[in-house]
Formats: sequence, C-alpha cells, structure tokens
Amino acid sequence: MFRGLALTITLAAALAAPRAEAVERYQIDIRGQHAFIQFRIPHLGFSWLYGRFNRFDGEFTFDPADPSNSSVSVRIDTGSIDTNHGQRDDHLRGEDFLTTSQFPQAHFESTAFVPLGDDRYRLEGELSLLGRSAPIAIEVEQIGAGQDPWGGFRRGFEGSTTLRLKDWGIDYELPAAEEVELTLAIEGIRQD
Repeated sequence: MFRGLALTITLAAALAAPRAEAVERYQIDIRGQHAFIQFRIPHLGFSWLYGRFNRFDGEFTFDPADPSNSSVSVRIDTGSIDTNHGQRDDHLRGEDFLTTSQFPQAHFESTAFVPLGDDRYRLEGELSLLGRSAPIAIEVEQIGAGQDPWGGFRRGFEGSTTLRLKDWGIDYELPAAEEVELTLAIEGIRQD
C-alpha cells in the first residue's frame, strides 16, 4: 500500500512540476541584416568572384541538452543574387545558371545535426535547387549565444560547404570554376 501511495505521489509531483522546454526555437534575423548567404567562385583562375543572396528567410531549433536534436529550414530567393555587377547578375538569373523564372526559390531542410565537439557540428540536409534535390553537408561552428541589448536571446552559427556546379545541372563553361563555395552566417532570435 505504501509503495503504491509513494508511486502516486511521485507521479503527481512530476506532472505538477513546470517543464522547461528543452528545444529552443529561433527565427533567422533577416530584418536586422544579421544573417548572410554568400558565395565565391574562381574567376579565370586569377582571383575570386564574390556574391550573395539578398533575400532569404528561415528558422532553426537548438537543443542545448542534446544538440543532435536540432534542425534548420531555409528558403532562398534565387533572383536576389547579387555580385555587384548588374549585367553579370542578369546572366546568373538566366538559363545558363539559376533559371530564376522557372525556379525562383531554393530550399534547404536539415536531416541531421551532428556534434563534433568544441561547438562544431556537421549539418546534413537536402538542398533543392533548379528542380533537383540532393543531400549536402555543411561544416558549422557556433559563434555565440546570449542576451541581446533589446531584451531578446540570440544564437549564431557560421558554416561553409562546396557545391559542384554540374551536380545541379549547371554546365556553362567557366574556366577553372567547377565548384562554388558557400558561406552561411546565421543569427537567430529565440521565439518564446
């Protein structure tokens, strides 16, 4: 009888105790311009051509107790590509490259977030681009987390990956440029 009563009291106490939500939800801070999707590609083997996507949005979750329980979802407006050269940007939006009239958006959805130690992770997921979807991996480092000056809580990451252009159906002849390097700097505001 006492054992049953003790079990009932323990269960009641556990149910009555407030539960802290372990997984934190974040909105990527695009309004404050604290997030970037940038790229670089070799220019004729002489130097690097840099660019970025000006419009994107997304969200992520982070579980401090179990980071492998985290996730990311990002949508990119491919027509917002910007290399600081209007004529080149128009070419990149065309059929030789991003075909933005037919594929106006790219999307990344994570499938795994693998802790590697020392605030480093491997973010795995599916990238949908130009009507194709394929798995990619992004090497990620957590830059920091904490209270911001406006009463919110932020968490920031930076990551990089390399994509082979031909894997996405881009076969335009670019001397010494078969791959594009992506760098993602993502700062999120926790949603309470």
